[in-house]
Amino acid sequence: MDQAFINTLEQTLQNPQKILIIPHKNPDGDALGSALALMHFLRNEQHHAIVVSPNDYPLFLKWLPGEKDILIHSENKAVVQKEFEAATLIFALDFNTLGRIDELGEWVAQSKALKVMIDHHEAPDDFADLQYSDPQMSSTCEMIYHVINQLNPKGFNEAIANCLYTGIMTDTGSFKYPLTTAQTHKAIAKLIEYGASGTSIHQKIYDSSSFNRLKLLGIALSNMTQITNIPVVYITLSQKELNSCNYQKGDTEGFVNYGLSLKGIQFSCIMIENEQEGKIKMSFRSKGDFSVNDFARTHFQGGGHFNAAGGMSTDSIEQTVLRFQKAVAEVSAQFQKE
Repeated sequence: MDQAFINTLEQTLQNPQKILIIPHKNPDGDALGSALALMHFLRNEQHHAIVVSPNDYPLFLKWLPGEKDILIHSENKAVVQKEFEAATLIFALDFNTLGRIDELGEWVAQSKALKVMIDHHEAPDDFADLQYSDPQMSSTCEMIYHVINQLNPKGFNEAIANCLYTGIMTDTGSFKYPLTTAQTHKAIAKLIEYGASGTSIHQKIYDSSSFNRLKLLGIALSNMTQITNIPVVYITLSQKELNSCNYQKGDTEGFVNYGLSLKGIQFSCIMIENEQEGKIKMSFRSKGDFSVNDFARTHFQGGGHFNAAGGMSTDSIEQTVLRFQKAVAEVSAQFQKE
């Protein structure tokens, strides 16, 4: 971590601030965990701190300590606008381009507050006054752990520990992804000492599926297709299929990973139709030396990490499948020979 970043942030926080903490749209465990952990820490340091989420988030995250204090922009625009007008400091967490927070992006750009970005995705935009960007970190929650540890090593408590553990666990795939390092495990060990309950968190995140979610998983798996002679699979879910299972936000979380569980598969994709937004949401996962970040940026207006990225298409789901098949054929030489 850049010591100059910590020194400037520490100096800024010497006086009481009115702080907004913003995670990305459709926040996951890492985005919400980092935002809430930072909120708890800053409040304990006598700052006014509020988390503003661009939109709602999955039910399986609605147990996180402090979650009920989150302002959801899409549901409370007038209240959020007042908070923006009063803000002296804005934290952007787990995203590095203002396009990831929809309308809030314009509000952040226009705000006179000091802007601080903390994120672990590649190729950050230049919108923040202070920036802590490290694509080699497992998660934004691991980065927030180090920030708090630098600012006040005694600043942890049980609520902060549970929030940070949640984000690290989910963004590392329960500690199995390549960016899970010895440093990551050391952070997790300290969080357990501070009161994080790993077993309870895992159950709340992964063992709370609804009957409809499991039905949807069955449909997704039955739709899985392998591309002939290439170690790639893709899954499609239409709006009609989502509706048939009473789809709720977060129900498809982790579905894309099932493709990588197949022997020999190096790249898995899921395409999910959203009729209301008029687009196909795409998630990409890979193992080995194939960069889904590059693939997403080149072909589907997306990006993310080397082995985990997202993208989108405004074509029909059938046309998107054809585009995906063509794009994969173009990069087929990059896959490792078994």
